[in-house]
Amino acid sequence: MNLELQKGSRSKILAAIVLGTMAIFVIRLFYLQIIQHDYYVGLAHDTQVKRLTIPSKRGLIYALDGQTPVPLVMNQDVYTVFADPLIVNEDDKIIDTVKRIAGGNARENLQELLDKKNSRYQILATRVTRLQANKIKAEDLSGIGFQEVSERVYPEGSLAAQTLGYLNFEGIANYGVESKLDKRLTGVDGLLQSVTDVSDVPLTIGNDNINRPAVNGENIVLSIDRNVQFHVEQALDDGLKRTGATRGSAIMVDPQSGKILAMANLPTYSPSKFYEVKDAAAFNNGVVSAPYEPGSDVKTLTMATGIDKGVVTANSTYDNKDYIQVDDRIISNATLGQTGTITFQHALNWSLNTGFVTVAQRLGDGKSITRGARDIMYDYFYNKFHLGQLTGVEVAGEIKGTVISPATEEGNAVRYSNMAFGQGLDVTMVQVAAAFNSIVNGGKYYIPTVLAGVVDKDGKYIPDKPSTPTTSISKSAADQVREMTHVARNTFFSSVDKAGYYIGGKTGTSQVIINGNYSTDETVGTYLGYGGTENVSKYVIMVQVSGDHKTLQGARDALPIFTDISNWMLDYIKLQPKG
Repeated sequence: MNLELQKGSRSKILAAIVLGTMAIFVIRLFYLQIIQHDYYVGLAHDTQVKRLTIPSKRGLIYALDGQTPVPLVMNQDVYTVFADPLIVNEDDKIIDTVKRIAGGNARENLQELLDKKNSRYQILATRVTRLQANKIKAEDLSGIGFQEVSERVYPEGSLAAQTLGYLNFEGIANYGVESKLDKRLTGVDGLLQSVTDVSDVPLTIGNDNINRPAVNGENIVLSIDRNVQFHVEQALDDGLKRTGATRGSAIMVDPQSGKILAMANLPTYSPSKFYEVKDAAAFNNGVVSAPYEPGSDVKTLTMATGIDKGVVTANSTYDNKDYIQVDDRIISNATLGQTGTITFQHALNWSLNTGFVTVAQRLGDGKSITRGARDIMYDYFYNKFHLGQLTGVEVAGEIKGTVISPATEEGNAVRYSNMAFGQGLDVTMVQVAAAFNSIVNGGKYYIPTVLAGVVDKDGKYIPDKPSTPTTSISKSAADQVREMTHVARNTFFSSVDKAGYYIGGKTGTSQVIINGNYSTDETVGTYLGYGGTENVSKYVIMVQVSGDHKTLQGARDALPIFTDISNWMLDYIKLQPKG
């Protein structure tokens, strides 16, 4: 009987063990298949699904050669050479090979980098060409890898550098068009995702398969004409050497469209060697980012306001005493001796401050610059000529400057008397050039632009649609001021222009504020003018020269640079002279 009980107990124990084991398997399977279901599906997905990012290419930047796009900024594939210090075992050979083949692109402290055994990635050389990379690969060095990257190259060297900007080593856009139009130039990476078998062979069927092609960035065509830009930069460089100025800027605009044909600044730099620049000021595009008091160039805008409002004409007269009083201030002319009853044309010819303060007075009661006169000036300067406003030109770093409103305490009669001849306001060259454009083209204000169109994926140039201008002043007023600037230039400078063309302009010499006061040993010289035929202006050119502790003048220092560019431009566009 005891034996039977013993046998039965053993069977029950065995059964319990079997049932317990089965329960463990069931619980484990439940845990794996139900509770951990998503986890293991994810592991399977990661193992079976292969993802490959297809890098996009940044858009190219073109200039124009006449009407043909030519590349200013292109892409080039280069390589970064890196090492895994835990794997490398031929330090001397690696160092010798990288230095010999990569040359100046190799890091200086190669041995220190290879000694960093707690790291799996150390860069040994950058910007290595495909040929150099292949030569290094041929050495069959263990622990050495290559990463393909794209960098910008500049077939025209430093041409239009501040307009273009650059990409740094991290691929971040800095300055110029590169920064302003970064979203348009940057493409969208593609994705290739496929379910594979154990041999990594893609399976053609599967919901996880994705093939999204990369979308490259837009290829931008600038309105900058390569040939015009080159000559403007050369003329500016020659002018600085001749005058002793240390800074210079120039802009040329098509007055019939607002398109910028050239925009130059000196000193300049090479975008491909941005890292060698020691003074960051070289990156700035002074045409759009350096507000200043423009001086006598603004007299053309004051005159346009007075004529458009019907209070003066070129032949209207006033009594010039070489000074004029506004409230408690005495304003004098820079050029003395043209006293007596003179015309406003005479005042423009000799750039007499008193004449343009008188225009401001006649916008009011004729004796003082009333609040009504100041409101009119502000409306024209700020709203119609767009001074003190961002123009929207497609170059990073634009600064709007300041035109004081008459509604503020600072916007008093004294302030507006100074504004009448170009002091007491801060504006940029691009603003002044765009405003002057609207005078020489018959009163149409075009927003200045550096864009001409795009090159599509098939290589076809597609020009932008023409922009629609606003009206700054009447055509009659614009034509009168245009003629006045023609007479002013011909009064003194007709002999320097090519015969048979219609050229006009205005000199400007402005003071510089340093530490809150006007400097006694520094001035900025400018010249603002146009060229073409009697009926149509073909270009507007503005030139500015300056330098620390340099007294530079519009007529003596800036005008010859304008003349150089203007005479060359007439030949370039093959404009026929008047017989």
